[in-house]
Amino acid sequence: QVQLVETGGGSVQAGGSLRLSCTAPGFTSRRCGMRWDRVGFGKQREWVSSIDAGSISTYADSVKGRFTVSEDKAEDTVYLQMVNLKPEDTAVYFCIPYGCLSGPSYRGQGSEVTVSS
Repeated sequence: QVQLVETGGGSVQAGGSLRLSCTAPGFTSRRCGMRWDRVGFGKQREWVSSIDAGSISTYADSVKGRFTVSEDKAEDTVYLQMVNLKPEDTAVYFCIPYGCLSGPSYRGQGSEVTVSS
């Protein structure tokens, strides 16, 4: 397995912003897409956003207009910019490469985001 490097989590007040980053070695050369999921305390895992190998991004209705996914292919890094954060955005966020050409799988620890009211 290849370790993901996930950074950018933290604690903010409602209305604040955070940017998560996820570096996945080989992400670009293996033509991966990336999805972001989150798991809130006592909640089920929820899909948040995806960016496919063609750089097309999609969002859950709950974050549309507030979250933006982007990528730096040269750095094998995907970002999740989050603005106007709400307490219900509190969760551990996971980046998950998908659809990659053959190669090792990825593993990551997630990034914790806490939004206080």
